[in-house]
Amino acid sequence: MQLGAFSVSLTVKDLAASKEFYEKLGFSYKGGDENQGWLVLKNGTAVIGLFQGMFDKNILTFNPGWDSNAQHLSEFTDIRDIQRQLVAQGVKLKKPADLDSSGPEHIILEDPDGNQIMLDQHR
Repeated sequence: MQLGAFSVSLTVKDLAASKEFYEKLGFSYKGGDENQGWLVLKNGTAVIGLFQGMFDKNILTFNPGWDSNAQHLSEFTDIRDIQRQLVAQGVKLKKPADLDSSGPEHIILEDPDGNQIMLDQHR
């Protein structure tokens, strides 16, 4: 099972203050739109997303089909195949993918401690 690029999606109270803080730690802007309430910052291979007003809590995020630079991988496990494998292993999904769809889709699950994990395929 190839989960793709990993990042942490952080729920923030003040997007500008969070951006400034993480820039002091060496992170730099890689994408997003402050006017829409979200930014993606990167430091080496570490990627964090800052989201104001979009999520209730922090999320571990994987992007099937992307590497750590958001570049397309030639081969990857489709989100629907990942879902089938997880469900077959008894993993409960908070938000399943539409198995009759193709292309972009996402699923959300929680680990035993309630930490949310999102697998977000963009292609």
